[in-house]
Amino acid sequence: MKEVQFREALREAMSEEMRKDPNIILIGEEVAEYHGAYKVSQGMLEEFGAKRVIDTPITELGFASVAVGASQNGLRPIVEFMTWNFANLALDQILNTASKMHAMSGGQITCPIVFRGPNGSAGQLGSQHSTAYESMYANIPGLKVISVSNPYDAKGLLKSAIIDNDPVIFFESEVTYGDKGEIPEEEYYIPIGKANISREGSDVTIVSFNKMMKVALGAAEELAKENISAEVIDLRTIRPLDWETILNSVKKTNRLVIVEEQWPFASISSEIAYRVQKEGFDYLDAPVRRITSADAPMMYAPNLVKGYLPSIERTVNLVKEVMYMEK
Repeated sequence: MKEVQFREALREAMSEEMRKDPNIILIGEEVAEYHGAYKVSQGMLEEFGAKRVIDTPITELGFASVAVGASQNGLRPIVEFMTWNFANLALDQILNTASKMHAMSGGQITCPIVFRGPNGSAGQLGSQHSTAYESMYANIPGLKVISVSNPYDAKGLLKSAIIDNDPVIFFESEVTYGDKGEIPEEEYYIPIGKANISREGSDVTIVSFNKMMKVALGAAEELAKENISAEVIDLRTIRPLDWETILNSVKKTNRLVIVEEQWPFASISSEIAYRVQKEGFDYLDAPVRRITSADAPMMYAPNLVKGYLPSIERTVNLVKEVMYMEK
């Protein structure tokens, strides 16, 4: 095993696959000459050249369109958005072309493409740079949606996304690019659609993904001090969702708390809660509960940022509620 930063794990994933397949290209704002806005693609221009690592203008719809067309004609593009908050302009190509072309062509045309970049809040960035988009893209048939929390998962799942023949949405986070973690020296892949039990437990299940895993695992640590055993599940893939792992955990713990950085209406937790009550109702000893971001745009002031996002304290208190304990 070796220790790498999150950004290095992503770079290794892209570089390893690009060395194998000359049809894989990387395209996006500042990915080449500047080595990526977050230095994810550092050194890749020198290794693969300007025909495969391509700087674009600040035109998300434009270069997403180019990449979608390229994916239908033999290439396998990786599209980096500087932030998913800027990718709203590209939604037309992702929704109306990439996600639908396989069905519209009767299975004759595929779009093997990865759209990736940082998602959600990153501190005091204000309303227009702080939206989490997992639930929006997971609502679109034809897309696979991945949202990763650590370097090991980032590399293994990005490699699987690059070789997948469907369009894949790949969510990262600005605040985790510098996080370090161990990955194998040898090549590895993580299958799309399989959640990970990050911490085993017996009293309550906590489900989360992306950087909210830090909240979920932090809450589990605090709960352990009070002899509450929390099982923590990292979804990793949002669509397709690993229902089996979630339901099996609920059958064991009989309680479920979901932590996500989404607005509450029509969120990932909404879908999970519906499915668990439908298929696991008899195993529940308490109502399914969740913690989301506030039902409002993210503001800039530090106190409002703190109040907007899920926290370890809120998660601990909610677990105690489903355990019918005093806070």
